[in-house]
Amino acid sequence: MKLPPTPSDEQKRLQALRALKILDTPPEERFDRVTRLAKRLFDVPIVLISLVDENRQWFKSRQGLDAEETPREISFCGHAIVDDSAMVVEDASHDERFFDNPLVTGDPRIRFYAGHPLASVNGSKLGTLCIVDRAPRVLSDEDIKLLKDLASMVEAELFAFDIAMTDPLTGLSSRLAFEQMAEHALSMCRRTQTPCSILFIDLDQFKRINDQFGHEEGDRALREMAQLLLDTFRHSDVIGRLGGDEFCVLTTGSDQASINSTLDRFEANIRVRNDQPNRKYPLAYSIGVCVWDPDKHESIAELLREADREMYVHKRSKVRS
Repeated sequence: MKLPPTPSDEQKRLQALRALKILDTPPEERFDRVTRLAKRLFDVPIVLISLVDENRQWFKSRQGLDAEETPREISFCGHAIVDDSAMVVEDASHDERFFDNPLVTGDPRIRFYAGHPLASVNGSKLGTLCIVDRAPRVLSDEDIKLLKDLASMVEAELFAFDIAMTDPLTGLSSRLAFEQMAEHALSMCRRTQTPCSILFIDLDQFKRINDQFGHEEGDRALREMAQLLLDTFRHSDVIGRLGGDEFCVLTTGSDQASINSTLDRFEANIRVRNDQPNRKYPLAYSIGVCVWDPDKHESIAELLREADREMYVHKRSKVRS
């Protein structure tokens, strides 16, 4: 068995893949529609939309396969993403790259594979649309063109996913993306009995910044707040802009002491920003924290509502003082 080669733009490719924030998201009809169509058109038992992460290939959509992911080192798609055109393996048992691959010698007993790479906007190959059979077969030139057309449909959906899931001003997760990823994280916390918390952050005096300095400066304030959140919280935390001047963070595996320490660091970062010379205004914020109680909170929506209420308590206390 030959290990998949590493693409020349691997770091750029991984950055583009992770910027989509699509990994480990639930199945979606718009992607499943394409794999169902491919399964019917090619009459194959397995069709996958495979996204190649650093150490695994993860399936955004799958027909005819139970596994949600497999190791990258045994993936066919890891080989397919190094080229611009479709990779076709007519009989994997006679291919020096795959004849002793566990996906060939064991379940799902792949014999035929054809995968067309899926390109991001910057040209990096994120994964493939692939069709798989348990018997050898040959694809015609027309078949390969059809596979390419279907892959283009998936690329269009990935582009739309990128637009919907990313806040264009700050680059953070959009409200839709935040809620989807946070629900997924909450489900995992529930299964593994891992603590998690929601932090609801509101930029104070945002209307005054817009009115006094203009909307361009207001946009700059939002981008600065977003960057401060990214600089403070962990890469594993889910950070989103809910809209307007509202931001939210879901942090997992952190106890109250750890959260307090992170908030102290956030406040220190804010002070460093505000102490810089020639600042037109200070950045200020109100925050509410809701620690997940599995007996009380059943959804992210409930956690958000409670954190939002706590944020307004904090905001009103500053007004009174």
